[in-house]
Amino acid sequence: MSDTISEADAKMAASVAHTKEEFAGIRTGRAHPAMFNKITAVYYGAPTPLQQLATVQVADARMVLITPFDQNAINGIEKAIRDSDLGVNPATDGNQIRVSLPELTEERRKEYTKLAKSKAEEGRVAVRNSRRQAKDALDKLVKDKEVGEDEVSRAEKDLDARTKKYTEQIDELLKNKETELLEV
Repeated sequence: MSDTISEADAKMAASVAHTKEEFAGIRTGRAHPAMFNKITAVYYGAPTPLQQLATVQVADARMVLITPFDQNAINGIEKAIRDSDLGVNPATDGNQIRVSLPELTEERRKEYTKLAKSKAEEGRVAVRNSRRQAKDALDKLVKDKEVGEDEVSRAEKDLDARTKKYTEQIDELLKNKETELLEV
C-alpha cells in the first residue's frame, strides 16, 4: 500500500516538474535560454534538440546568441527558431544566430497568460489522474481483501493531502508566471 502512495507521489512530483518546464518555454519580456529547450532542428535528416546542436547564451535582456557546434547546422537551426511559436525573427552572421526579442504587447501578454493557465490546468489534471490511479489501486486492495478499510481510508487521506500539496505548488507556479508576464 505504501508503494502505491509513493508511486503516486513520484508521479505528482513529475507533473509539477513538467508544468514548471512548460512555463519556462513561455516567453516573457526577458531573454532566457530555457525558451529554446523544446525547439528541434533538422540535422542530417533527423530532428535533433537544439541543446545538442548549439550553445545558447543570453547577451542582454532582449538578445540571445546561439552558436552551433557544426556550422552546417546553422540554417536548420535558424529555420527551426523561425518556425517555432516564440514569435521571433532570428538573424545569422554566418557563425552565430542572433535572436532579438521584441517587447511584448499587452495583447501578447494576455495571450501568454492564457497559455500559462492552460498549461497549469494540464498539470492539475495530471496530478488528479495520478490520485485517481492510486485510489483505484487502493480500492482493488480492499476488494481483494488484502488490507482493511481503515488502512485504506488513512491512505486515501494521505493521498488527498499530497494531491492538495501538489496542486497548490502548480497554483503558485502559475501565480509567479502571471506576475512575470504582466510586469512591464
